[in-house]
Amino acid sequence: MYETLKVDPPENHVQVVTLNRPEILNTINTRMGIELRSFFREFDHAQEPDVRVVILAGAGDRSFCAGADLKERKGMDETTWRRQHVIFEEAFEAIWRFPVPVIAAVNGVAYGGGCEMALACDMIVAAEEARFAQPESKRGIIPGGGGTQRLPRRIGIARAKELIFTGEPIDAPTALQWGLVNRVVPLDKLMDEAKALAAAVAASGPIAVRQAKRAIDGGIDISLETGLSFEIQAYNVAMASEDRHEGINAFNEKRPPEFKNR
Repeated sequence: MYETLKVDPPENHVQVVTLNRPEILNTINTRMGIELRSFFREFDHAQEPDVRVVILAGAGDRSFCAGADLKERKGMDETTWRRQHVIFEEAFEAIWRFPVPVIAAVNGVAYGGGCEMALACDMIVAAEEARFAQPESKRGIIPGGGGTQRLPRRIGIARAKELIFTGEPIDAPTALQWGLVNRVVPLDKLMDEAKALAAAVAASGPIAVRQAKRAIDGGIDISLETGLSFEIQAYNVAMASEDRHEGINAFNEKRPPEFKNR
C-alpha cells in the first residue's frame, strides 16, 4: 500500500513502521508526508485493537530522516511549497495525536523535519551514531514542523535556541544529557532496545497507557488546577475498564495480568 513506508504486521502488540528511502537518507518527499499522515491519522484501532505501541524507524544505517527532500523542492513555487508543508504539518500532528505511544528509533541523522518527526513521538531511543539538528536557519527558514514548540518543551528554552539559531548538530550522548532522547545504545542493539521498551509499555494496561498519554499531553500547557481535573477524567475512564479489575486481581493472585484492552 505504501511507496515510502515499510509497515510490518503487529507482533506482541507492537507494530514497526519504517521510513523506507535509505538511498536518500529517508528524506521526506510529498509522497512520504501523505503516507505518514494516512497511517497515523487513519489507523483503524477497531480493526487493530491489539496494537499498543508503534516504533517509527529509518531504513539503513545512516539516517533516521535527514529532513525534507530538497531536490524535490528545487524550483518549487511558493504555492506548491506551502501546500506540501501543510501535508508535513498534518503528518507530524497525526504522529503527536496518535492515541497509543510512538517510539522513535533513531539510527543516524535526524535533521530538520527528521528531528521534528522524532520530537512528535513520545519517546526516542538513539544509536550512538545518531545526530540531531534543526538546520533550517542555514537555509533561510525556521523549523515549521513543531521544532520551535516541542524542542524547548523537551530540552528547555536556552538549549533549544542554541540548536535552532546555530543550526549545528548535537551527538547522541549530548542529546541524552539534555533530555532529548530516552536511551542511547550501540547501533546493532537499537531495534532490540526499542522493542524492549515497547514491550515494557505494551505489558501495561493499554487503556491506562492511552489515558495517561492523553492526560500528560493535554495537561502540559494548562494550569495545574485544570490539568488535575483533566487527569481525573482520564483516571475515571481507566477505572471503569475491565482491565482495571484484571490488574487488581492479578496482583492479589500473584500472577501477570492478562489485559484485554476493554
